[in-house]
Amino acid sequence: MFCNQCEQTARGKGCTAMGVCGKKPEVAALQDLLLHAVKGLSLYAEEGRRVGVTDSEMNSFTSEAMFSTLTNVNFDPERFQPMINRCVEYREKLRERVSAAGGKTSFSDPSANFRPAADLAGLITQGEVVGIVSDYVADTDIQSLQQILVYGIKGVAAYADHARILGQEDDSVYAFIHHGMAALANRELTINDWIGLVLKCGEVNLRVMELLDAGNTGTYGHPVPTGVPLGHKKGKCILISGHDLKDLAELLKQTEGKGIYVYTHGEMLPTHGYPELKKYNHFYGHYGTAWQNQKKEFPAFPGAILMTTNCIQDPQAYMDNIFTTGLVGWPGVQHVNNGDFGPVIERALAMPGFASDEDNGSVMVGFARNAVMGVAGKVIEAVKSGDIKHFFLVAGCDGAKPGRNYYTEFVEKAPNDSVILTLACGKFRFFDKKLGDIGGIPRLLDIGQCNDAYSAVQIAVALANAFNCGVNDLPLSLVLSWYEQKAVAILLTLLHLGIKNIRLGPSLPAFITPNVLDVLVKNFNIMPITTPEQDLAAILNK
Repeated sequence: MFCNQCEQTARGKGCTAMGVCGKKPEVAALQDLLLHAVKGLSLYAEEGRRVGVTDSEMNSFTSEAMFSTLTNVNFDPERFQPMINRCVEYREKLRERVSAAGGKTSFSDPSANFRPAADLAGLITQGEVVGIVSDYVADTDIQSLQQILVYGIKGVAAYADHARILGQEDDSVYAFIHHGMAALANRELTINDWIGLVLKCGEVNLRVMELLDAGNTGTYGHPVPTGVPLGHKKGKCILISGHDLKDLAELLKQTEGKGIYVYTHGEMLPTHGYPELKKYNHFYGHYGTAWQNQKKEFPAFPGAILMTTNCIQDPQAYMDNIFTTGLVGWPGVQHVNNGDFGPVIERALAMPGFASDEDNGSVMVGFARNAVMGVAGKVIEAVKSGDIKHFFLVAGCDGAKPGRNYYTEFVEKAPNDSVILTLACGKFRFFDKKLGDIGGIPRLLDIGQCNDAYSAVQIAVALANAFNCGVNDLPLSLVLSWYEQKAVAILLTLLHLGIKNIRLGPSLPAFITPNVLDVLVKNFNIMPITTPEQDLAAILNK
């Protein structure tokens, strides 16, 4: 196997024996084979659009297939076999339709004519042969850009799938996914062409995040500032982790009146701010932080756990009371089908629950774009008066690799006349810090999930408009942590928007070559984090 798609990749180069995330070689091979199959499907899908042939079912399958290969989403070999077979079935049906419409159906790339083996062992062997999706004979810098594109597309596909579940789709998004994957078979593209595709991925991701934002807010209302207890109530309980608001909404409906409290974990924390979710009285509080304390948290939770997306490493190492939904899967972990959370509820009722109440304080959530823009006048006046001198967006992913304490220290050492905007699971390094306020404006503003990056972009644009300047001219600094492929897509969006001076850590991606990094530095002044003291001094020119 070879996998270098996440920040924790072995030795900063690539996992070759087993993934640091827990991914086994056979799963890596099956994921590589699925991407190979998607590449072949994409050749016909792109040609199909040229001759007026599209298929909505194939579109949604493509995003699901790409999403399933994200870090920590699906480690179950048995679930990849039907996906690979379905991909080839879609390809062959599309081939017939494209041919009937007069389109090209002869492609030399092996992915266009690949036939899956009959059994799982054969598929694994095929996956080992094809390896990761890139042109092995191309220049190493082109290979680097191809990997950036594929990983960015994975992030786009994940957001697109979240949005689709809430009824928000745009065919131009699927068209780009197919275009980008099909481009991997084109050996005529130059390094500038690949740079263009990578930045286009960022543009498309902005559209996808807009769709997802519309789905979330259109269905559950715009988040409002809300206090969330960090303790627990005596009684039966279910812990839900991940990102999917629809799963949470359905769980709340199905547990209503059953004497079960529902708690959030990880990226589900911001959901307490949505009016249509917070209306449930048994939706109580938040339990635990994120990856760095999982081994302490999950065995201690006395109820059922529902995982809705990639928010935990190797759940089998913790307990047997975990259920998954959607694309999420690990060998031996129970999967919930068709939105029926009955098995989860039964398990929660069978478990002891919390024996007593416990008060561990609370945190505030719900500072998405509408909430922040609602006090924009107050914020602008605070900036003009000098009460607020700087904004920091300290956001991104969390992970178990050492070095992420940088973000806690950075927030703790940020000056008292600065405001910290944060989103995604990286905030769990500091989400419960009491930083006070500036004239009634909290110094720590939780914008939401990584899925809510659109809100952060809109807040930055609104502030730039208010001060009649560009985003890069604002007293705003971005200090980001990354872990997996949705973070890659968001970074590409920021680059598409021309945002400069981004500090990125804990380490730079292994799939970026020195020459590609040099392009990013020269054009965007992207830089690695150093120490909180050095970075704060450089940002504030002290």
